[in-house]
Amino acid sequence: MLREVTASRRLMGRLPQGADLLEALNELCARENITAGEVKAIGALTKAALGFYNQNSREYEYVTLDQHLEIVSLLGDVSLKDGQPFVHAHVALGDGQGRLWGGHLAPGSEVFACEVMLTVYETPEPFERGFDQGTGLLLWPMQ
Repeated sequence: MLREVTASRRLMGRLPQGADLLEALNELCARENITAGEVKAIGALTKAALGFYNQNSREYEYVTLDQHLEIVSLLGDVSLKDGQPFVHAHVALGDGQGRLWGGHLAPGSEVFACEVMLTVYETPEPFERGFDQGTGLLLWPMQ
């Protein structure tokens, strides 16, 4: 099911060097009281942590990349989890040989430089993540 949302604000800025990318995005959303939105970013990381959801085991598997990487694309959403702003983002990262790495943005990705763009949405009802029996993931309800 889809719900209509209205873009109410757009924010652009830069995250601090050395910050954990996911933590910084979540802190930014909490500070700005963003409970629904879209996040995009470009930049570079000094190291990265990516997750892949194993559909058979219903667990995330993680890989750590201890190398310098370009953020080719970061795309995600902002909603509520346990009543707090929560960023769910996927990221594509390029290395020095032109290879692409990608997956679920996980804690442990360290910012070298990052420009972020946020679109804030007004919603009649909040998008609150909850456990989905069919997938084992925390997803928006199918209202």
